Amino acid sequence: MKNFRISLLFSSILLVSMLFSSCTKAQTPVVIPPTLFSFSKGADVGWLPQMEATGFQFYDTDGSKKDGLQLLKDRGINTIRLRVWVNPSNDKINGHCSKDETVAMALRAKNLGMRIMIDFHYSDSWADPSKQNKPSAWANHSFTQLLNDVYNHTFEVLNALKIAGVTPEWVQIGNEIPGGMLWPEGNSSNFAQLAQLLNKGYDATKAIDASIKVIVHIDEGNNNSKFRWFFDNATTYNVKYDVIGMSYYPYWIKSDYTTTIADLQNNLNDMVSRYGKEVMVVEVGGDYTLVQNTKDMLVAVIAAVKAVPNNKGLGVIYWEPEGEKTWSGYQLNAWQSDGKPSPALDAFK
Repeated sequence: MKNFRISLLFSSILLVSMLFSSCTKAQTPVVIPPTLFSFSKGADVGWLPQMEATGFQFYDTDGSKKDGLQLLKDRGINTIRLRVWVNPSNDKINGHCSKDETVAMALRAKNLGMRIMIDFHYSDSWADPSKQNKPSAWANHSFTQLLNDVYNHTFEVLNALKIAGVTPEWVQIGNEIPGGMLWPEGNSSNFAQLAQLLNKGYDATKAIDASIKVIVHIDEGNNNSKFRWFFDNATTYNVKYDVIGMSYYPYWIKSDYTTTIADLQNNLNDMVSRYGKEVMVVEVGGDYTLVQNTKDMLVAVIAAVKAVPNNKGLGVIYWEPEGEKTWSGYQLNAWQSDGKPSPALDAFK
């Protein structure tokens, strides 16, 4: 009996000690990085430094002057997407976004606690479904040289970011490339060659940091047949990537979002189940004059991406929300002529 009491006393002391230790530890919880579970709410802001350089002023709703990035952050934006061109001009709309300018903007966004996506166009200016022009410096290169160009350019830009203390969370290899990139050699009619170019970008990215997620991006996120055609080919030709990126612009397909949002949801879900990849709407936008409609569209798109099973929907990024119409000429911005953010952006809060 005495031994039993001693044993019981020892057990009680041990239990109290464990409880005390547990309570002590509870006071200093383990902090899990938000990027492990947070939804990306983003803005592509390649025009921002040029807007500032030409004297455009940004204001909060109370009329106080504020930094454009800070205004976006105040509205729930936690991710900045930056395009990078090879040898761009100094044109305020169609130029800039060089390696050095991209590094400067990425560092500025990082210092505000924002996440970074880098979008490689592999061109000196805009690359999209209607044009995928080679940089002038690569114009006469052979296909073998183009493979090296893609690797070296990707590595050089990402290494410059790394040296500056910025490691992007995502990297896009090509911008809206249903027709391929670096035409004609990388046209999707020759998918075997396009696949090699994409894989060079992937390899260069992973050589910088294996944790960076590589995105392959095409337009018309509501068009499931286009996505199946492209990513079936990507599977056939062993393209390496982590995330399927989509653009979604009801304005450009001349329909209200209410008629295509179900198609976007279906496509998001189908890409995950068919290819086992994560998905992301990396470009979205609505007519700046239709504030409520654009806000409602954003709410619906965010809900659609969040509804993708198993948390495979990573986020939604608005393209150039700060690009006010009188400065940029762009109809799908989300800014007002008085320099204040459109209330449509409140959808991200």
